[in-house]
This record gives sequence, structure tokens and C-alpha cells, in this order.
Amino acid sequence: MISETTRRRVERAERLSLDHGGVLSRDQLRSLGIERGVTARLVRDRRWAAWGRHSVVTHCAEVELVGACWRAVHEVGGGALVDGVSALRAAGVSGLDGSVVHVSVHSLQRSPSVDGVAVHKVSRRVEGEAAGAGLPRTRPAIAALRAAQWAVSDRQAALYLAVPVQQRLVTGAQLEAALDQYPGRRRRAFVATIVADLVDGAHSLGELDFAALCRRRRLPEPERQVVVTGSGGRCYLDVRWREGLVVEVDGRQHLEGLAPVQDMLRQNSVSMSGDVVLRIPLLGMRLEPDAFVDQVEAALALLRGRAPR
Repeated sequence: MISETTRRRVERAERLSLDHGGVLSRDQLRSLGIERGVTARLVRDRRWAAWGRHSVVTHCAEVELVGACWRAVHEVGGGALVDGVSALRAAGVSGLDGSVVHVSVHSLQRSPSVDGVAVHKVSRRVEGEAAGAGLPRTRPAIAALRAAQWAVSDRQAALYLAVPVQQRLVTGAQLEAALDQYPGRRRRAFVATIVADLVDGAHSLGELDFAALCRRRRLPEPERQVVVTGSGGRCYLDVRWREGLVVEVDGRQHLEGLAPVQDMLRQNSVSMSGDVVLRIPLLGMRLEPDAFVDQVEAALALLRGRAPR
């Protein structure tokens, strides 16, 4: 039987843990006046559960992301910050999976191996990189850059950069500013290219890159910024071949606000005039350039009335 004072302390700890995903450190419990023997008894009675050397779950239900992140911070110690894709998810980005919690520590800091936690050593901390109160984590712009650098592939890296921008957790300009502070060591050129694409539309840059891809394939030179008149008035087409093929290179601005509606109206109008319209997202051109140019080449061959070579 525990005393009334201890019972109140336990209830206070459980209320406090609600802001920590149900996970507190043993140091926090001691600071609340809950002695080691009480914690052991609650764990033995299956009201609480031990999770590593330093962490205690104050319930016996499934632990969600926030709790797993707090546990990672407690177990790794040494000023660890939840970082990379885990920090993005903790900040509210949806659609990014990850069963492992990523944390960063200074390269000079010794850190234990913790099950379910990936510890990344960073040579220096960026000024102001911590998000502030609450869960110790990096702010979204830095987290996105580190997630991209720690990703297993360029495709995954591009996803970690694009999704936070698409979900408006961070802007392209914030990514660009963070990149100046933290260029990182891996994928420097690739990350810089994707960030530039996300900043505003690097739309004209996308068209230039597309033209370079076509020249490498020795495709005929198309017309650019062709003016056509449709049901909605005059509009500009990014690229058009005389065979009747139109290619639109879609930068970030094509995903915002009412832009998709206007794009569809324009595409329908051009298609009804007899042209074939291919759409290439700028991100897709970075990740699958050959696949998209294959489609362009095949479409040109089809429109000329011959099979693709």
C-alpha cells in the first residue's frame, strides 16, 4: 500500500507525462519525489513500464512518436536533439514513415547504442537550430536538410526536402537560409539543386535543364514560351515541337493555390487543339530525367508516324 502523499505524486507524474508522450526520465520522477522503490513497484504491477536504463512509460498502452522521441533523448543524453525525419514528424509533417528515431549529438560527445534510435554525430551545432520549448528537437529547416543528407537515396532525400515545403511547415527561402548555415557533407550539389527548385520556381531554370537533357539526346530543337490562344485567352507554353508535342515543366508554383485549376484548363484547351501535352514536375526531372525524356522521345516518334528507336 502506498501513502496518500505518494499517490498524489504518482498522479502528478502521470499528468506531467501527458506532455511527454507518456514517457518520463527516472531523474524527472525523482525530482517529483517518486523514489526508486515506488517506480519499481508500479512497473512490477504493470501500471508503468521501464523502457531502457533512463526512461519510464507511465502507462501500459502503445507509445506514440512523441513518447519514443522523449525516450531517445533520455537514453542517449549528452544534449541529444531529435533530428532529421524524426524532427519533421514531431513538428507535424505527415506522410513520412520511420520506425527508428533519429537524434543528433556533437561529434565529441560519447553516446550509447540504443535500440530503435539512430545517433548521428555532427561536427558543430548551428546557432539557433533547436526548436525551443518542449521536445528537444531541431527546427524544421535544419531537420529537413539533415534528413536529406542522412537519407538512403536521392529519391528519399528529395522527399524529405519537398514534403515539408508542400505541407507549409517550412518555406523554400527558409531552407535556402539554413543551407547557408549548414551545407552538410553528403549530397551537397543534389541538396542545393532541390532547395533552389523549391525556393520560388526556378521555373525558367527547369526549362533550361530540360533543354539540356533534350540536346544530349539529340532531339530537334523545340520552340519555347509559345503563345497560344484558348478559351481562357492567351497563355504561354513552356516547350512545343512542330510535330504537335507540348511539354510543360511544373515547378513548385504549379502546386499552390488555384494554379492546378488553371493548369488543367490550359492543358485541356491545348489538347483539344490537337496537341499532345506531357507534364514533367521539376522534382521528377531531378530524380527520373531519363524516364521523362524517354517519354518525350517516344511521343515525338509517335507523332511522326514511326516507332521509337
